[in-house]
Amino acid sequence: MITAVLYREGGNLTGCRLEGHSGWAESGRDIVCAAASILGCTCVNALESVCGVIPEITEYNEDKGVLAFELPETTEKENAEAQIVMKTLRQGLKDLAEAYPQNVTFSIKERRKQQ
Repeated sequence: MITAVLYREGGNLTGCRLEGHSGWAESGRDIVCAAASILGCTCVNALESVCGVIPEITEYNEDKGVLAFELPETTEKENAEAQIVMKTLRQGLKDLAEAYPQNVTFSIKERRKQQ
């Protein structure tokens, strides 16, 4: 089972954690795992190449199927652009979980805004 969690703080999506293997098919043939992986990797790459925001990779372990990242402090303009990318990730993960409910769970967790 892939567990996909997005983190939200003060109305903004601020991070993501993808963890696990879907079990849909054997390694190398698992389209569900491939879809989750490409969504996460594309988001990280787009944040940097499109928005100029370099996310902090807080954990990466290919064997365990873990990718976790957080957005750094950003300008208002950078944040606006980053939110478009993060909302695209949210939609992709939501769609994947709806299409493969036995293999993917998706949630959004609220965080308290740091004072």
